[in-house]
Amino acid sequence: MTTAALGVALTVSAKADPFKIGYLLPNPVGELGWSYELDRGGRAIAEKFGDQVEIQFVNSLGEGPDATRVMNKMAADGVDMLVLGSFGYQQDGMKLAKRYPKLSVVHIGGYMNAPNFSTLTPRHYEAAYLCGMAAGMVTKSETLGVIAAFPLPEVLNVMNAYVLGAQSTNANLKPVKVIWLNSWFDPAMEKASTESLASQGTDVVFSLFPGTPGPMAAAEQLGIYGTVTHSDNSKFAPTKHLCAGQLNFGPVMIQKVEEAMAGNFKGDDVFAGIADNAVSVAGLSKDLSDEQRAQILARQDEMGAGTFKPFTGPITSNEDKEAVPAGTSLDDGAIKGMNFLVKGIDTTIPK
Repeated sequence: MTTAALGVALTVSAKADPFKIGYLLPNPVGELGWSYELDRGGRAIAEKFGDQVEIQFVNSLGEGPDATRVMNKMAADGVDMLVLGSFGYQQDGMKLAKRYPKLSVVHIGGYMNAPNFSTLTPRHYEAAYLCGMAAGMVTKSETLGVIAAFPLPEVLNVMNAYVLGAQSTNANLKPVKVIWLNSWFDPAMEKASTESLASQGTDVVFSLFPGTPGPMAAAEQLGIYGTVTHSDNSKFAPTKHLCAGQLNFGPVMIQKVEEAMAGNFKGDDVFAGIADNAVSVAGLSKDLSDEQRAQILARQDEMGAGTFKPFTGPITSNEDKEAVPAGTSLDDGAIKGMNFLVKGIDTTIPK
């Protein structure tokens, strides 16, 4: 007897194909740093959506032909979303977005947008200001040092915020020393730069976007404090880790995946900070007093509430020009396009 003869209607439900994501990272994932934090954001997506998503992670993918080949193949194979974790992936990612209008692309740290091409930039500068406050509080030599990756606007706004934060808690700072690394990832140079700054009297060094724990480990060996972007490095400098700007890509990345899965992906420019749970201060040293820690965390709360903005005038550049007039604050566009250094930084912007 057939089911038709019994008049039974059968409904067959096929399981939907998973939402496919290509997740491209420039450096080894390691134990901390840029690629580690981006990878952690991808793992948060996987944990949130389970078997609804399928993520293909590719790390140590240098900018240039290799990255172009990988992302082109992923797009041709029909991935639904690309997450591009390096500034140098931007141009090829945009070309793919135009060629595949149904492909959703999230580029980390860029400046280009299209209906299916979104950018996501953390407000590193917010946590940098807080770590600068800590640096100003603990320095004995009144000499701070910065190891900076490249003279890009994003690096400049982080450096400026750090120095403004330090100046807010210590009015006697000497000009801040800067070493330009001209690399995102150079373990040997990061270590050597820390040693060089220490030899010049620096007792707090800020590792601004270098991609390894080298500076923090070197600071521990040299007996000077270290501050750092991206990740809490406390385990590499158990006695000399002063402060870190901790990234948390998970919440914002989950939101972008939800948009794409629902068919309403926005090609917007997301500038995510403390208010978005994307950035926070972490690993504050036990050498800070309870009062000092409370002061830093209170300022963090003010940033999250929008009642304190680090780039509020009057701010003077290190060329003695008015950078931000009194009573005004820089908008996001001016922060992202920053092209000056604040007074008190002993370097020029390399051409």
